[in-house]
Amino acid sequence: MPSTLARKIWREHTVRTSDSGEDLLYVDLQLLHEVNTPQAFDRLRAAGRTVRRPDLTVGTEDHNTPTVDIRRRIADPAGRRQSELMRANCAEFGIPLHRLGDPGQGIVHVIAPEQGLIRPGTTVVCCDSHTTTLGAFGALAFGIGASQVEHVLATQTLPMRPLKDLSVTVGGTLPPGVTAKDLVLALISRIGTSGGQGHAVEYRGTAVEALSMEARMTLCNMSVEAGSRAGLVAPDATTFRYLRGRPGVPTGADWDEEVAHWSSLRTDDGAVFDKRVSLDGGMLSPYVSWGTNPAQSAPLDSRVPSPDDFATAEERAAAERALAYMGLAPGVPMRDIGVDMVFLGSCTNGRIEDLRAAADVLKGRRVTDGIHMVIVPGSAAVRRQAVDEGLDAVFAEAGADFRAGAGCSMCAALNEDRLRPGQRAASTNNRNYEGRQGKGSRTHIVSPSVAAATAVAGRLAGPADL
Repeated sequence: MPSTLARKIWREHTVRTSDSGEDLLYVDLQLLHEVNTPQAFDRLRAAGRTVRRPDLTVGTEDHNTPTVDIRRRIADPAGRRQSELMRANCAEFGIPLHRLGDPGQGIVHVIAPEQGLIRPGTTVVCCDSHTTTLGAFGALAFGIGASQVEHVLATQTLPMRPLKDLSVTVGGTLPPGVTAKDLVLALISRIGTSGGQGHAVEYRGTAVEALSMEARMTLCNMSVEAGSRAGLVAPDATTFRYLRGRPGVPTGADWDEEVAHWSSLRTDDGAVFDKRVSLDGGMLSPYVSWGTNPAQSAPLDSRVPSPDDFATAEERAAAERALAYMGLAPGVPMRDIGVDMVFLGSCTNGRIEDLRAAADVLKGRRVTDGIHMVIVPGSAAVRRQAVDEGLDAVFAEAGADFRAGAGCSMCAALNEDRLRPGQRAASTNNRNYEGRQGKGSRTHIVSPSVAAATAVAGRLAGPADL
């Protein structure tokens, strides 16, 4: 029978199916970071188990890492302890680890692709919900919990119930200035934060095919914000160009053989999706969030909505709570909303293309007085490349704070980078929940170019507004 791409990968990795309908999946790669893994290693020891395939496991330090001075001791005792345990556990079980200061260190979802660890048609798990990022390569990638981390460490398998299939087709061509970030915010504002629940989302259509690999990673990254377990894009020539020459990627005849296999990883004609969504990419514009979840987003050229604009009592109540928390009044133009800080970074938008987009806007301009713009590269490699390209000089001349360390930074607010109560930020991260960037913080999710324009204007703005 015709099959979707996600179903093909799932079927190829199914070791067995239980009487209850749960499948046991083989895992090709497990990624680890310091926050959610100590319990898994403790359980391994308590059960007298070892790590079955340390060669298919890679760790990094990213959530708690300081970004101002990478030699600095982690300030938070709990965060410091997590990093200490990560180092001890990886050393004990023979797992490769990218520690703070290592050339390969960075956000787990950034370093894995740049180091050639993600291949089309594979299964990838990590103790982090934004593992969906890696589906951009045509992989089946999803976040798991601590008990599941232990199971994979011990067996290299994971019991899961099959996912449903959701097709998101984006036709046409994205207009100039519209990015993958705007596309995914538009999608979530339409289908809601539970629209993809229980599904693997396959992004399709001409607008998706035209995206770079880094843009596809941004798109798949926020699949989880729509409630889905995975998001993926079928591999194509763009995927192969990105992968070729990266460490660990096959060469010569082995490369040709891999590409031939990867090229077959597509949804069959006539395959049935459980749910379908279509968007006209040509009708999209830059989006910003106004509320306290990513679905509460709207075009930059619109106004803050009123609770009365929503159809159900639940939506109206959610809008009232969000407006109260965000300190916004209905009817205010989005472009009239001033900010205190701008954050560029995270696993959503901390890659070199994101930094280039911001630098294009900032070049020859200055961050407005009273605004603190913080730029945190997604990896040590991204930072080195930014310096090689002279982006650091552009940021310095503009008055932006380009950090020395790579990590999650203000996205997770688990280190010293956070907002104070009541402060408002335009941020390129993925979540705008209450307190996400610090207690009482107010977050507007934006694209890198909108972030940079906002830093110059002092209020939510796009490059065309400058």
